[in-house]
Amino acid sequence: MEFKQFTPSDTLKPYVKHYYIFKSDSAAGFEDTVFPSGDMEMIFNLGEGIWEASISDKFYKTPPIELWGQVTKPLAIKSSGRHTMLGIKFFTHSAAYFLNDEIGVFNDQVSDLATIIGNPAKALHEQLLETPDEAKRINLVETFLLKRLIANEKKSFRIDKVGHILTSIKKDPFENNLGAIASKYGITPRYLHKLIYQHTGLSPTIFNKISRFQFSLKLIAKNDQPFTAIAYNSGYFDQSHFIRDFKSFTGVTPSAYLETSSAVNLLLAQ
Repeated sequence: MEFKQFTPSDTLKPYVKHYYIFKSDSAAGFEDTVFPSGDMEMIFNLGEGIWEASISDKFYKTPPIELWGQVTKPLAIKSSGRHTMLGIKFFTHSAAYFLNDEIGVFNDQVSDLATIIGNPAKALHEQLLETPDEAKRINLVETFLLKRLIANEKKSFRIDKVGHILTSIKKDPFENNLGAIASKYGITPRYLHKLIYQHTGLSPTIFNKISRFQFSLKLIAKNDQPFTAIAYNSGYFDQSHFIRDFKSFTGVTPSAYLETSSAVNLLLAQ
């Protein structure tokens, strides 16, 4: 199994967290659970393996070109066969620069990017399949994204504002006064909620919860603090609220997660 991350070009750094290439030579099947991250991904499957994702407790084969919407609850997945995947991981608000749909329609599912974007996504997939060189594959993806970014330039002002608002919300994990944040940006709390959901698929409250949850995962992975301290340092006023939110995002309590998570999962969380 091999996992590599690639830094985007300076032009795309405000929009793309990173690219990655995942390779697995083992044909053995496995099951896993995806937790909410606050980010969306585009994934180009370049191998022969099969992925399945659970919808309403039933597994469905994912498409060759995947768009991962916002995951707001535990999402079970299955894998079989050998894989080569090229992924694009966006920031919370930045997938909206490259898509024309309201982001919330993709929540908690793996959609077919070829259906959403059409021929440009199909053409890129074919080019990636024909190009084994990793650097050239990344260049092809960057060209594709830059074209999408230019085509959607008119939306950039509103999406930029969403990015600034999310930064304000995330700056202080104890901050939940959305009225004050809305006033800071000269909009009403109702419009703030609409603006964020339209461009991220998340409400301001859920975004804040996922941000705290992701921070708690990093602290749990270090395994050097009691859960009471982790709860407080992640922005919770008490341990019971921390456990409740953690279980809603993972299906298990923090202690059960620590006991059952593999060394690889704990390492990735750091």
